[in-house]
Amino acid sequence: MHLGICVSMTSNITELIGVYDADSTLLGEVSYWVGARFGITHCSLCELTHGLFTKKSEWKQSSESFTVPFHLFHRDDAPSDVLLALAGEFPAVLQRTTEGLKVILTKEELERFDGHTSDFAEWITNYLNPA
Repeated sequence: MHLGICVSMTSNITELIGVYDADSTLLGEVSYWVGARFGITHCSLCELTHGLFTKKSEWKQSSESFTVPFHLFHRDDAPSDVLLALAGEFPAVLQRTTEGLKVILTKEELERFDGHTSDFAEWITNYLNPA
């Protein structure tokens, strides 16, 4: 899988931020889980980081090896500046630099990973460490 890597502003990244297209409340979590099982709801970032009930061990190991922290939020608990930068476009991954926030993976780009956590983790690693 090859997604274009934009290498601008990667040298001063302080964190990566992922925002799910789901809510953090118990009702939100249950609604998403049930909806996902019946094909009613879908969040490509959720598929990349979580299994049926918990965070994927593959994701946990990969994300711990990144050179900057990777923080995950739901659309109802993300920081206000992140929500402003996303303008309602969930899910997505952003980078925070000394210059501000920038979306680096949109919903459409996250879909291209087709749930393959290893490909997603490899993309992030390559993005953070351009050749």
